[in-house]
Amino acid sequence: MLGLAHRGFSLNDYKKHMIHSLHDAGYQSVLAGLQHVAAKPETIGYTRVLRPKTTSAVDVAPGAVEFLNGAPKQPFFLDVGFFETHREFHPPTTADDPRYLQPPIPIPDTPETRLDMAGFHSSARVLDDGVGKVLAALERNGFAENTLVISTTDHGVSFPLMKCNLEDFGWGVSLILRGPGPFRGGKVSDALVSQIDLFPTICELLGINRPAWLEGQSLLPLLRGEKTEVNDEVFAEVNYHAAYEPKRAVRTHRWKYIRRYGDKTTPVLPNCDDGLSKTVWLDHGWKNQQLPTESLHDLIFDPTEHHNLVSDPSAQEALRDMRARLDRWMNKTGDPLLKGPVPAPHGAQVNDPNGVSPKEKTLVVA
Repeated sequence: MLGLAHRGFSLNDYKKHMIHSLHDAGYQSVLAGLQHVAAKPETIGYTRVLRPKTTSAVDVAPGAVEFLNGAPKQPFFLDVGFFETHREFHPPTTADDPRYLQPPIPIPDTPETRLDMAGFHSSARVLDDGVGKVLAALERNGFAENTLVISTTDHGVSFPLMKCNLEDFGWGVSLILRGPGPFRGGKVSDALVSQIDLFPTICELLGINRPAWLEGQSLLPLLRGEKTEVNDEVFAEVNYHAAYEPKRAVRTHRWKYIRRYGDKTTPVLPNCDDGLSKTVWLDHGWKNQQLPTESLHDLIFDPTEHHNLVSDPSAQEALRDMRARLDRWMNKTGDPLLKGPVPAPHGAQVNDPNGVSPKEKTLVVA
C-alpha cells in the first residue's frame, strides 16, 4: 500500500487481506466504521458492511453494539474503525483544561499547543467511550471470554514530527491485546513487534493455515513466556501521504536509522495535518529547516531522536550495520524505490511537496 486509499491508491491484491483467510476458516467479517484500505469497502470483501452516519465513535460504536446484540451464531471478525483521534479534534470541554495539558515531547509548551492538546484529549475521551460501549456489548452478550480484542492505531498522534514521520513519535503506535488463554493476565512486553505480526498471530491462535506469502512473526511465543523476542529488527516506510515523501527506516532496541530519498531537503508540509501546533512551527521558520539524507540515533542516550550520529566516528560500526539491515530488507521485499522514484497510479490525487497544507488543491495523476 504505497499511498492513501481515499486518494487513489490500493492494495496489489485484496485477496491477501486477512478476512479471506478467516472466511476460509468459517468466519464472517463485518466492517463497522472507518477503513483505510480501499476507496470502497466492498472492494475488500467483507461479508457485511455497516454504514454509520459518520466515522466518529459516536456513530460507529452503536452499529457495532447492535451487531453484537444480535447474538451472531457464526464466528466473526468485527472491524471497528473510529475516526478519533484524527484531526479535526473535538472541541475541548471543561474537562480538557489547556492550562494543565502538556503537549507531546517534540512540541513546545505554549498556550497554542496546550489548547491543541486539549482538543486531542477531548477526542480521546470520545474514542474511549466508544471502545467502552463495544467491550460492554461483548461482555453482555457472552462473547468476552472467547473473543480476541485487538486495539491499535494507524500512526502516531497528529502533531508535527509525529504522524507520517519515522521517528518513534510517528512510527510507534498503541497495541493492546485482550482475550482468552495467553492474552490474559495484564502482561507488558517490551519486545520489538510490528503490525505485520498480527496476521500470523491470529493464524496460530485459531489453528488455521498460514499463507505461504505471509510475512511477520506470531506473538504467541512472547505471550506464553517462551521467548523474549520474535524480531531482531522492525522496519517502516513512507511513500505518499498527502504528498510524495519517500523514506525508509529500521529500528533495533538500541538504534534507529532513517534514510530519506529524493532531492527535497526541507519538510514536506502537506504531510502534516493543519492545527495550532503546526502553525506555531510555521511561524518560527519550520518551512526552511534542513533535513538530513540519513539519520542515526542511539535510542538509549537519545530517545527523542534529536542527535544525529551519522558523522560521529564512534557510531560508524552501528551505521554500517543499520545501513546493511535496511538494504537487505529493501532487496528482500522488492522495494520499488530500488528502481527510482515511485510513481503514483493513474487518477491518484497528490499534493505538491512544496506546498504547506493538505487542504491545498491537489494534482490528479494522468
